[in-house]
Amino acid sequence: MLESVKKALRISQSNTAFDEEVNDLIAAARNDLRIAGVLAAKTDDDTDPLIRRAVTVYCKANFGFDNPDAENLQSSYIMLKAHLTLSQEYTVGDA
Repeated sequence: MLESVKKALRISQSNTAFDEEVNDLIAAARNDLRIAGVLAAKTDDDTDPLIRRAVTVYCKANFGFDNPDAENLQSSYIMLKAHLTLSQEYTVGDA
């Protein structure tokens, strides 16, 4: 997931200066989704396109200080999180 998020943030793979911050943001996004009610098994699934998108948008919204798109990205993340928490596939699993 780190490689994918770094690409979305326009950070070259060879630049490791921000890896700790980006990994922290990835973990924070996953934890935020869990707190909202998304199953841990889902939040840890790096192959799920909705989870990948939610984590990426969260990271883009929270990376750096002078991001003019931060507010719009945060709104997008909140809407995506709401969508995930309303889906039984993401909150109840295979019952």
